[in-house]
Amino acid sequence: MNLPRAARRGLAEESADRIRDAIFDGTFPPGAPLREVDLARDLDVSRGSVREGLALLEREGLVHSAWHRGTTVIDVTARDVDEVYTVRAALDRLAAVTAMARASSDELAALDEIVATMVAEIDRGGPHLLALDIAFHDAVYAASGNSRLIQAWQAVRSQVYLFQLRRIEVSQHEYLAHVTGEHRDLAELIRDGDKEVLARTAEEHVHSARRALLAHLARR
Repeated sequence: MNLPRAARRGLAEESADRIRDAIFDGTFPPGAPLREVDLARDLDVSRGSVREGLALLEREGLVHSAWHRGTTVIDVTARDVDEVYTVRAALDRLAAVTAMARASSDELAALDEIVATMVAEIDRGGPHLLALDIAFHDAVYAASGNSRLIQAWQAVRSQVYLFQLRRIEVSQHEYLAHVTGEHRDLAELIRDGDKEVLARTAEEHVHSARRALLAHLARR
């Protein structure tokens, strides 16, 4: 294992960033143990900084700690997927309809720009498109102007990212076939669409991802 050494800023936050990146790039897959002593050595920080960083990731729902069993990356179970995506569907619905009412012209243009980048860079593959996918939703939540709604999104964002990575891993073709069109539809509806159609579209965007991943887990 060869992780980038942490820069000397807030070392707990920097450690959390590095470990999160390693989880997302597959260095630590779902269910993998995260040992403080090894992480401290690889990141060149104290075990205390690693422990604090892992606590930050646990608050994000990305890792789980148990007494005498250490810390592991969360697994991708059907129950977890169902719970997270059900919560996300409700949040995304509210974020989209609120953004429709509040978004500025610059914020609407930013959504269009992300979609255009998706279309232009579709050949770069699922993980790259996922980063743009999440950036799109970050922008929708920001455009809502609701700080508590943004905090609620941040509470599940890392889990959504990890679960979507698993979705891409098992069916990249299915993900790439829908990602640009679904986000284009959302951007157009937020700009100038029917509120109820937007609400249903935002929810279905999430539930289609949930169904795809649950179908894989059922087969597994």
